[in-house]
Order: sequence, then C-alpha cells, then structure tokens
Amino acid sequence: MLDSDLALWDRFDDAAAGFAGQPNGGPHFTLLGPLEVRKDGEDHAPTAPKVLQVLAMLLMRPGKVVQGDLIIKELWAGDPPRGGRTTMQTHVWQLRRYIEANGFASDGDQIIVTRAPGYLLRVDPGQVDVAVFQRLAREGRALFDRQHYAEAAIVLRKALDLWGGPPLANVTCGPVLSVYATDLEEQRRNTQRLRIHAEIEAGMYHDLIGELRSLIAANPLDEGLNGQLMRVLNLSGRRIEALDLYRQFRARLSGELGLEPCNELQELHHVLLSDQSHR
Repeated sequence: MLDSDLALWDRFDDAAAGFAGQPNGGPHFTLLGPLEVRKDGEDHAPTAPKVLQVLAMLLMRPGKVVQGDLIIKELWAGDPPRGGRTTMQTHVWQLRRYIEANGFASDGDQIIVTRAPGYLLRVDPGQVDVAVFQRLAREGRALFDRQHYAEAAIVLRKALDLWGGPPLANVTCGPVLSVYATDLEEQRRNTQRLRIHAEIEAGMYHDLIGELRSLIAANPLDEGLNGQLMRVLNLSGRRIEALDLYRQFRARLSGELGLEPCNELQELHHVLLSDQSHR
C-alpha cells in the first residue's frame, strides 16, 4: 500500500473510531446492527421494546423533527389503540427519563425537544453510525467517479466496517422502521458492489474470488455479483471457470425464472469467448 493510501486509511479510520464510542461530546448510536447507545465503551440502550422503537424513530432523522403521527403509525401499524397518542407521549417521557438516568443530560427535555408536529432528537448526525456510513459512502463514490480506485476502495471498506449485522436487529420494527431497514440494506449492498468494483479496477482482485463465491451462495440469482466473479476469474487467468460460471448461472436463471441473463452479462460472455481482457 502506498504512503498516500496509508494516510487516507488513517484519516477515515480516525473518523470511524471517533464515531464508535470515543469521547466526542456525547453518546454514540448504532443502527447498523443492534440499536446501541455507546458511552465509555458500554451499551446503555433502553430495554423496553416500545421505548427502543421510539428512539429508533428519532434516530432516523437526528436533529430533525419526526412527526408524532408517524411514530404512532410505527408503534401500532396504523391502528393505534384508544388513547394511543397519550401512550406514545408516555413512551417519549420514559425516553427522556432514561436520558437523565444514564447521565446523557441533566434534563431529558434538552435532548428530546417537543416541536410541532412531533419531536426532535438533539444530537449531532456524526453521533449516529448511519450518518457516518452514508458520508463515507458518498466520499468513496466521489473518489471512484474520479477514477481514484484504490482510494475509493479504502474509504468504502471503512464505511462497510461500521456494519455489525442486520440493521435494527434488536428492534421490533413496525411499518416505518421496516422500510427504513430495507433501505439501509440496499445502501449496504450498493456500497459493497461499488467497493468490489473499485478493487477490481485497482487491480486488487486476487482476494475477491472467495468473497464473491460466498456472496453468490447467499444470492445465487444476483446478476451483478455473478458478473463481478466472472470478471475476477478472467483477470486471475481462470477464463474457463468464468465461462463455466456463466453456463451454470444461465441454466439456473432459465430453470427457475424462465429468463435469459441481462445484456451486460451476455456481452461479458461474448468477450470471454473471444479471449479478450475485460474489466
């Protein structure tokens, strides 16, 4: 790795470490895995399911107002019980008391602010792992677009390192948080694909074969992953294996869905048949 690459790695490693529980002026919140509230290296997340659910809703938009009606929809799937709004307000009150009990603020009202038409969680977005992940993903994309592939791969890896499992793994998700978690998973997949693409373009493809095979085992009909593995095999001098992978994928796609591979995969197949280099 070049000295410039090491400096870039250190820069983003410091940014991620600063998020992940170092004393940067308050607790740090993780959503990319179990919802945790990290302070002094320990998790202080509330244990009451509804209170945890309300906290997750507020962390979706740190520093911005989340509508009370949206919280009610999440808590009771759009069918609140009689007195549902009062019950929701009680959960917010419990969350404020939790903030005080854990020493995050002397007054919970300073952190969870009532602001029409709902509530605002007064924390810096940099205290929430989702915001850090998204910032690193954007910076990695910008480096990729400028064809700085090795640097892009470093930054995108740091973004992915923030993930600790399925998003909101310990939260009982209603209709709002379920959509949010699905969107986060899609962002992770896109970032992962871009990181692999960046490593291929940077010539860092030799160690990708095992990773791509593992990803395909979990997503056998994913055309993008199969295409990336075909490219990596070809670049590693294993063109016959790449062609065999295409034949197997085409047979499975046809047998299970009655479809042909997408145009990009078909074009890659033709390139491999003609024994041309392809990235």
